[in-house]
This record gives sequence, C-alpha cells and structure tokens, in this order.
Amino acid sequence: MTTQQPARWTEDGREHSAHWRSESGARLPARLAPADDRLSADRAFKLVCEGTGLVWRGDFHQARQLLQALARRVERKPPKPGAEPRETFHRARQWQSRRAGLLGMLLVPLETGPEGYAVPLRRAPAVHEACAQAYGPAPAGAERSLVALRELDAVLSAHQWQLRGVAVPALGGERIHPRYGVFSPVRGEYVDLVARAADEQLPSRELAFDIGTGTGVLSAVLARRGVARVVATETDERALDCARENVSRLRVDDAVEVVSADLFPPGGTRAPLVVCNPPWVPAKPSAPVERAVYDHGSRMLHGFLDGLAERLAPGGEGWLVLSDLAEHLGLRTREELLDRIASSGLRVLGRLDARPRHPKAADAGDPLHAARDAEVTSLWRLGVQG
Repeated sequence: MTTQQPARWTEDGREHSAHWRSESGARLPARLAPADDRLSADRAFKLVCEGTGLVWRGDFHQARQLLQALARRVERKPPKPGAEPRETFHRARQWQSRRAGLLGMLLVPLETGPEGYAVPLRRAPAVHEACAQAYGPAPAGAERSLVALRELDAVLSAHQWQLRGVAVPALGGERIHPRYGVFSPVRGEYVDLVARAADEQLPSRELAFDIGTGTGVLSAVLARRGVARVVATETDERALDCARENVSRLRVDDAVEVVSADLFPPGGTRAPLVVCNPPWVPAKPSAPVERAVYDHGSRMLHGFLDGLAERLAPGGEGWLVLSDLAEHLGLRTREELLDRIASSGLRVLGRLDARPRHPKAADAGDPLHAARDAEVTSLWRLGVQG
C-alpha cells in the first residue's frame, strides 16, 4: 500500500510542494519545515515531538546520523513493564508506535526522471532499483515526493536482502530472496519443523496446499521432499511475485503453482496435506508490513481451522505452524486454541516443537523478554474428527 497526498511547505520565502509517500500508511505531518546539517539533534527532537516534519536539504549521511541521534533520545524512556504480560505487550506496542512516529518525521526528497528514482541530496546512494522493487516502476514524467528516511532505509535494506538472499538449511543452504514487505524466513525454526515433519510423517506425496505462502519457502521445502504438486496461496501482490520468483530460482516451479487466493485455493479440491503458518500474534497491525506478524482477531488462524476439514482428503493432515508467544503474552490461551480446533471438527494427531533461535530470545533488555524466553514454536498435526 502506498499513501500519496499533497505536501506543502515554505522554504526561503517560497512555497514548495511534493507528494507525501508512505508505505506504512503514516499520516503527513501537520507542519513541515526545511532542515539541514546546521540543525542540532536536540532542536530536531523538540521539533518532531511538536509534530513538525523535517524536510532534509543537507548531506544524506548527516541525515542518517541525525536519525540515529533521534532514536537515542526516544530510547531514553523505554516502556515500563505492566502488572501482567498483556499490559506489558500493549505498552511496548504503544512505545514502538510512538518511536516509529517520531523517527518518521525526518523526511527526504525522492524524485523521478529519465534515470528513474533518485534522492537529490549530497552523498545520497543510488536508490532506483530498490525503490522500483518496493514502489513499482518510476512514473514516466518527473515527480517529486517526500518519504520518511526511516522508510527509505528499510527499502534499501530490503533490497540488499533480496539481492543476497537468506540461506535456508532445510533447502540444503540454498537461498530464499525476500522482497520489501514480505516476511523473511530469518526465524528458521518454523521452516525446520515443516522439513522435519515432511521427512518423518508426510501423509502423501501427491498434493499439498501451502496457505499464505509468503516467500514460498515452505512450498519449496515440500517440493524438495518429493511432493509432486504444491498449490501455494497468497493475497499480497508483493508476496505473489516474491514466491513465484523464489520457486523459479530454486527450480521447483514445475511442482509449485502460486495462486492468488484468500486462504484455500479456489475450486474445492481436497488435498492430503494442507500447511499453514499464520501470523502468530492476535493483534491489529499498525502498518501493512506488520500483517505477517499480527493477525487481527485471529482471522487467518480461525479461517484456516474453520475451513480445513472440508479441504482435507480422507486420511489427510493439516499442519498448523504456530508459536505460543501469544499465550505467554496473555493474548490467547492454550484452551482457546484447543477449543477452536475441536469446534472446527478437527483433532490433534501429534505435535512437533522447537525453541526459537532469534536474537530477541536472548535479549534481556527487551520488555517482552520473559515471554520470548519461554516461547515454543509448534507444528500441530491435525486430522478430521471421527
């Protein structure tokens, strides 16, 4: 999603305008003012706290240093723990939202022309390829936009991830190449669980559905384990393109078909295996890029469970890959999950567990450290009752 609206400010006694661009859906700051290398970090922090967006006109590297200085000032007051994990979680999210809002007030110009996207600042990096991947092809005519430096840095970083890729042990060390806005398989335990289950308990090698495929990594793992046909579904356009690119890179596109569908593939076909790795935390995303982490109202989880029995072939299995982080945060109980499985006409056939290996699990300074330290990711093997 790209939000664009007119942005206007006064500079050197003249009126200036540009499009406001935000992939996160952030609002245009109420006030805009030009800023350059002469602006102190303390003054900049005061201005952004007052709601003034800073249109940067100085050196690009200086802008990045100012962004780091603003981050340090925000982080002087970390979120306080609540009386219970649920309250701590909501306080941490509010703090993260405030942090993102303040840091998103430092803006840089983004222009398009014959050479594509460019940032017209001293020592600015080449941004055309990264922006074209994130925003789409540059408009044919000249256009000036404003974008938060924080977002532009995320676009540039994501492009590097896409170029380098992420090594996946379950694929023999071959790489998955995520795109901007598509969840990267850096948390490898969920991929390893599917690989382990496929090695030990694959119910059929005929057909599998991969619900909400993202980068396509689980479809590739199943295809490499000998599943003859995998239908991978996704609704996000970036993820659809990303998954198709990855299955082609990995040379499994003869086995994997990536289709645009909300949850299950159209047509009513039943499969011996249906795999789903939904977002793990039942909370409302504050930006589109958070939809891979937060499942508002457990929509995807409940939709998968409620529809699974009708889409499983006789004797088939549904593999639900889910962290119990929400349970440790007080956002969902184990009893609620088991009740939903049962009310959907399903039964638990077995479960495989894995402990997380990501850096946050060992970060004692994280306000959610206690919950992350206790977290377990599970692959629930589900079958139809009766």
